[in-house]
Amino acid sequence: FGGAEPALGHHVLQLGDGLLVELAGRGGDRGGHLVVARRGGVGLPCPGRGAAPGDGARHRGARAAIPRELAGRPVEIWFQDEARVGQQGTLTRIWAKRGTRPRIKRDRRFTWAYLFGAICPARGTGAALVMPTVSIEAMNQHLAEISQCVSLGAIALLILDGAGWHGSPRLVVPDNIVLLPLPPYAPELNSTENIWEYLRSNWLSHCVWDTYEAILDACCDAWNALMAKSEVITSIGTRDWAQVRI
Repeated sequence: FGGAEPALGHHVLQLGDGLLVELAGRGGDRGGHLVVARRGGVGLPCPGRGAAPGDGARHRGARAAIPRELAGRPVEIWFQDEARVGQQGTLTRIWAKRGTRPRIKRDRRFTWAYLFGAICPARGTGAALVMPTVSIEAMNQHLAEISQCVSLGAIALLILDGAGWHGSPRLVVPDNIVLLPLPPYAPELNSTENIWEYLRSNWLSHCVWDTYEAILDACCDAWNALMAKSEVITSIGTRDWAQVRI
């Protein structure tokens, strides 16, 4: 992702009394820790790159409150995002003889679909839907699908970006999901972005699809192939800073 990496800002999602979940990152860096602590506990923000150890001015964090009635339940870390897949296609790197410029097919039509995807790296699993557009209604359906895939009795802490349909008051958030929005302009913190890169590199690039149904089939085939490789989901999606510590 081009451009300078922004510092993480403070973002609070108030859902009630109970536990605090803090995403503590480093301004201008890609590190940090995801910590579950009791309300009023001390968070673990880290100084930014080049900051002095005691420089609190660069300390940043994003917090979400888990309701008290959910305290004591296991917490799963999930990442969520959407990807557009369609006839315009995606260019990716391919193997070729050094010194050559390989030719690939590229469609110029404008039919596409949206792949709503979420992964739980710790369990090596995920949940996805293919939708004709991005909307609050589509997001509600995806949240319902994710809810069915969360372990029995657990809470899914769903890390996602600040798209309008992610934070609408019209969202219907299941009881076993808590949303944790990322700071603005920080897509590198969402490991689902790397999942899209993997899918495009292996299944969803350099293709020509003649119909919308063909695009749907391609999305489903790619996601199902990913779900059959739990070790790949864990390898791509795991982040050292995304840990649950009670």
